[in-house]
Amino acid sequence: MAAKLTFRYDKIGDILYIDKRRPYKEQETEFLRDDEVAVRFNPDTNEVENLEILWFLKRLQAGEDVVLPLEAHLRLAIEA
Repeated sequence: MAAKLTFRYDKIGDILYIDKRRPYKEQETEFLRDDEVAVRFNPDTNEVENLEILWFLKRLQAGEDVVLPLEAHLRLAIEA
């Protein structure tokens, strides 16, 4: 079964979290866009499992687009 995306926002840190699963300590982390986006990978498959977009609301209020250098294959998750 494919993972569904969960979005959480931390007002204090101004961070948008996008998760396919809960973060765990074994994940590999890479920072993109001058350390503005943290990407967490599965250490065995290199699949992206979590994103953390820093200064999210600040950028939206400034009229900036938040563009991620990722491919997305989205489809509806239909509950049975």
